[in-house]
Amino acid sequence: MTANFDMIEKVYGKLETAHEKARELLGRPLTYAEKVLYAHLWEDATRPYKRGEDYVELAPDRVAMQDATAQMALLQFMMAGKKKTAVPSTVHCDHLIRAKVGAKEDLETAKYENQEVYDFLESVSKKYGIGFWKPGAGIIHQVVLENYAFPGGMMIGTDSHTPNAGGLGMIAIGVGGADAVDVMAGMPWELKWPKLIGVKITGKLNGWTAPKDIILKVAGILTVKGGTGAIVEYFGEGAQSLSATGKATICNMGAEIGATTSTFAFDEKMAAYLEATGRKDVAALARKHAELLRADDDVYANPEKYFDQLIEINLDELEPHLNGPFTPDKAWPISKIKEAAKENGYPEEVSAALIGSCTNSSYEDIDRAASIAKQALEKGLKAKSEFMITPGSEQVRATIERDGQLKTLTDLGGTVLANACGPCIGMWQRMDITDGRKNTIVTSFNRNFAKRNDGNPNTMAFVASPELTTALAIAGRFFNPITDELETEDGKKIKLDPPVGKELPPNGYSKGEEGYVEPPEDGSNVEVVVKPDSERLQLLTPFPAWDGNDFEDQVLLLKAKGKCTTDHISMAGPWLKYRGHLDNISNNLFLGAINAFTGEAGKVKNVFTGEYDTPATVARDYKARGQGWVVVGDENYGEGSSREHAAMEPRHLGGKAIIVKSFARIHETNLKKQGMLPLTFENPDDYDKILEDDRLSVIGVKELAPGSKLKLVIKHADGTTDEAILNHTMNENQIEWFKAGSALNLIAKQNAN
Repeated sequence: MTANFDMIEKVYGKLETAHEKARELLGRPLTYAEKVLYAHLWEDATRPYKRGEDYVELAPDRVAMQDATAQMALLQFMMAGKKKTAVPSTVHCDHLIRAKVGAKEDLETAKYENQEVYDFLESVSKKYGIGFWKPGAGIIHQVVLENYAFPGGMMIGTDSHTPNAGGLGMIAIGVGGADAVDVMAGMPWELKWPKLIGVKITGKLNGWTAPKDIILKVAGILTVKGGTGAIVEYFGEGAQSLSATGKATICNMGAEIGATTSTFAFDEKMAAYLEATGRKDVAALARKHAELLRADDDVYANPEKYFDQLIEINLDELEPHLNGPFTPDKAWPISKIKEAAKENGYPEEVSAALIGSCTNSSYEDIDRAASIAKQALEKGLKAKSEFMITPGSEQVRATIERDGQLKTLTDLGGTVLANACGPCIGMWQRMDITDGRKNTIVTSFNRNFAKRNDGNPNTMAFVASPELTTALAIAGRFFNPITDELETEDGKKIKLDPPVGKELPPNGYSKGEEGYVEPPEDGSNVEVVVKPDSERLQLLTPFPAWDGNDFEDQVLLLKAKGKCTTDHISMAGPWLKYRGHLDNISNNLFLGAINAFTGEAGKVKNVFTGEYDTPATVARDYKARGQGWVVVGDENYGEGSSREHAAMEPRHLGGKAIIVKSFARIHETNLKKQGMLPLTFENPDDYDKILEDDRLSVIGVKELAPGSKLKLVIKHADGTTDEAILNHTMNENQIEWFKAGSALNLIAKQNAN
């Protein structure tokens, strides 16, 4: 029987009643996303919710955490005063495995280097009733899709690509660890009622076009912030023609447009995947409730009436895409890439090509890539670029080894990496380019920010489908496989045929090595050890409560210019090892952020000494002096990963407020959870008023209330002053978090009573 099948039955048992009540309240048919949301309200709705305005309390069905974020999430949960998690929860060890040599060697190195962290995560999982997936078992999102995702369910996960589970019809949302603590502690989880973006898909994929190209096209249309505060719901006959794993790819990369999540309604492709992954019971249950697991008929007939924005994509006309560099929304059709490279100075030689990751590591993905590799080998070609393959899970790896795709890809010249995030999350110890020179790589990953994959700011990363990535590895340069020929060693001109691949393995999945540890029924006697002198783990100390005063005469730590993602605020890569030690990881604070006054990254002015140093060093000096500080930022501040360290580090080092033109959703919530004040300029042009030596006073904190405005008084070094009006989006509950010092402080207080 499927894990937690009784929970799934309970969810399905209340769908019809919840939908009927919602229709009565709204007086209209429901979209699929609305059906799932209304069925997961903490308490029954008494009025219609306003999209993009009202906050609601929800009851997710489960929680998933990856090892890098699970450390801080579980350190916080240990402070919450609970003996066991209230909902099914899992930990997945996938982020801390460095990619360097190959799967076996890299995994053994990771087990040795990270033993202390793995032991902590396994013991705390056993203590609190959490399922534990060992290193090597697979990437969190692929493992969730194979084992836990189900149509009509709702989950949260401490990783921004949690929406991957939308491939099986879930509302799956990426969050920070403090949000996970709420749900694991049996409390309601708060979300701003999302807007709805509909994507109607017509036609059918053919030739070189893949599911990845749909989301690459959508990213080009909506940009990295176009989906902020919205759920993207895909529908249409084109949507039904996509495999469940193809749907998952599209939902996964919805994080790159800032979407709250993305999802598809239940169909037979999902049922087939559920059956293939050993969940016939869930497939049968979903078929029985199929009408409840799709939008009402009029939504599909007249979608413009029900969505805030409607996009139509005709698969018959869709070209393969390459998106990049440095941002996942710069979309290039393959027919335009060589022209774009010449115009923009992108190196046309592809130095490395990487396939896999949580976004594209299904059996279908690998089978289609292998079909290209097989053609090349038969025609006497091998990969000219460095070529790497990352299986998404042990189940996929074992199956493609049994069925021969892995051998085909390695015969082409590929190196198989561990079943882990590796280069996608910056855990790539790259050996071929170590001098920081300008180069192009192509991946089937999701993100391509500067320094994201290999730490080199001059690596231009382009995102594509696995099959196109494989073709470019063979060519060793930008080319269009639809029209262009390749030349063999003996001078023959050949063209590659379009990729082919099976959605599901004909002989079923091979389980491979067992990687799951079931928690004991009673873990109360399990000891969780955190050494006082550990460099990797540190027990948390509660943040101090607000002192009741306005923030007067704060200094400016940083005015960030342009894109300031969570990678810029708290780098991954080599810093991942400190994810369980707040003080140590805080040394990476803002190392990637561009200082608006100098144009350089990782250096800010200390107003007391006049010297420039790392932001963490300067912040620690301010904290030692008892001097509060603020950060000013640009548009879509905090774009990218769900990592709450980007909110905890400024709080830990004495920050008071973050003032920006606009926020990305997850990061704004993380700041609120940690007791930082997230504010936006009412007039974005007021950003330009901020000078390097300013003293900043935030007036109106004492009167903070939902919808209230605050005033920023800017005292310049020459004695002149400016003012700006600031807005916030905090509701009454969130203001209480701020007053208490953090949301966790409130939870601990409530559980102590």
